[in-house]
Amino acid sequence: MSSSLETIFLPHLPSSMPVHVALYRDLKNAPFLRQQLLSGNSDFEYALIDASMVLSRAHALSAVFRAVNDYLNERLKSRNIHSEIVFSLSSTNNIADSFRKFGITDSTKDLLVIRVSVDPSITHDTVAAHLSQSIEGSSIPFTDESLSEISDVAKIKKAYKLGVLASTPTNQVNGVLDNQAKQLELSVLGAIALRGAT
Repeated sequence: MSSSLETIFLPHLPSSMPVHVALYRDLKNAPFLRQQLLSGNSDFEYALIDASMVLSRAHALSAVFRAVNDYLNERLKSRNIHSEIVFSLSSTNNIADSFRKFGITDSTKDLLVIRVSVDPSITHDTVAAHLSQSIEGSSIPFTDESLSEISDVAKIKKAYKLGVLASTPTNQVNGVLDNQAKQLELSVLGAIALRGAT
C-alpha cells in the first residue's frame, strides 16, 4: 500500500527535526495500534490522533510546534514528544483527558499519525516503511480538504467548549476554509495557545 506520508519542516524549529505526517481513513487495526502505545513499544513512538478531532493542518501543526518547543526547552509534561503532541491538542492541563478526547481509541476509524525526527535514524523512508507494515487503512493526503471530510465539528466544539459558535459544518471553496470554519479554527488555535497560560 502506498503511503501519502508528508515530511514537513516547520518554521522556527530546527531543520534537523522534520515532522512526518500521514492520514488514514477506514482504519482496521486501531486496537492493535493502541495496545502498542499502551505497552510502551518504542517502535510505535508516534502521536496517534483520532483524525475526527482535527479541524485543519494548522490545528495539527500548532500542536506539533508547541510539543517540539516544549521538548527543546525540556518542558515536557508527558512521557515523550509524541504523547506531548496529543496533549498539546488539548485546551486543559489534564493529560488523561486529552488522550481520551484526541488520542487513538479502539473504535478510531480515521487516524492522523505524526512522528518527529528526534534522531537521525528517523527519516521519511524509515517512517513510510514502518507505517506501510503496521497500519491497516487507506492512506490519503494530509490536506485541509481531507480533514474537512473527516472532522467532527460538533465533537471538536464540545472538546474546546466552543458551543456559542455557529454549528454549520466546515465549508471549503477551492480548498480554502470559509469564514465560519476559519473562525472556528482561530478559536481552537487560541484555546491551544492559552493552555497553561492562566
